[in-house]
Amino acid sequence: MATRRTKVEVPIPPSSNGASTKPKQHTPTIVDSPPPRNSPFLPTALEALLLALYPGTLLLGSLVSFLNPASRNATYLPHTQAYRISEAPSYFAKKSNLFNVYFVKIGWLWTTAAFFLFAFSHSSLGPPLKPVLTKRRLQATLRYVLVTAVWIAVTQWCFGPPIIDRSFRWTGGKCDTIFDDSTTARAERADMGELEKAFTHAACKSIGGQWRGGHDISGHVFLLILGSAMLWLELLPAVLRMDGLREARRIVTSDGLVRSAAIETSERPGNMDVPGHLGVGVRVSLGVAGMSWWMLLMTAAYFHTWFEKFTGLLVAFSAIYVVYFLPRAVPALRQVVGMPGV
Repeated sequence: MATRRTKVEVPIPPSSNGASTKPKQHTPTIVDSPPPRNSPFLPTALEALLLALYPGTLLLGSLVSFLNPASRNATYLPHTQAYRISEAPSYFAKKSNLFNVYFVKIGWLWTTAAFFLFAFSHSSLGPPLKPVLTKRRLQATLRYVLVTAVWIAVTQWCFGPPIIDRSFRWTGGKCDTIFDDSTTARAERADMGELEKAFTHAACKSIGGQWRGGHDISGHVFLLILGSAMLWLELLPAVLRMDGLREARRIVTSDGLVRSAAIETSERPGNMDVPGHLGVGVRVSLGVAGMSWWMLLMTAAYFHTWFEKFTGLLVAFSAIYVVYFLPRAVPALRQVVGMPGV
């Protein structure tokens, strides 16, 4: 990286009799000025290490599946993105396991509860356990709303079918009849006209059909990464006094200069109050984020193909980047959504 050079005026020392001597011509001295340590468009080294946990978990899960003899000997059914139930290599390889049913299936409810418990109980965002909408709380809530909007668009509704279902259809998928695994005979299903009209996975399943033939973005991977990454990025800068999570972040200010994020903390009325104890909101959020990591590992080991899991990761990371990293380089956007820990 090229070193930026700035002009610095060198003061002229006074003469021995107390009078200053002024030369006829003064040439400014050129001194080196160190460039910013990282780009405002990129995470800090510590943030990058935190985010690397997710692709690392997907790789670890794939390695577990590969090394487990029970997984290698079990029959994987592509149309269900899971192993045959009778041959499931682990309790967590069954979609009916309690953690999948009561945590992952309603994962955004857990994420939402953890986020608001943190937002209204931690003093860094406002008076604890009081419904006072400080600027920091409002901006944190807006970030949550933006991330939630992405979750809805990808998995629930996007002016019709959600993005996951649309992408499945765009890649050649369709709702098809189900064949019995033991006899490969056609089961009694709805007529083909109804199957052709099923544009969502839920609608296809409700009439007895099955998604087949397209690329199915892993909704579990997307949900678990999106929710836990949001919690991590909200919690850590507000809770930990670590340079890699706070002052080391670089922003573009309204005058176009690249500076430390600490400059905006100092300009706000009232400094960030970082208490010495974690508090119930932080503890619950850490629990939800930790459970999300475990279920991500189980998903990586027992469900979906590698490419389906990778696209789930990619979509989640895209949303996290737009909400938590892009504002650092766009002052107008940052004025609206803010930054955690600032």
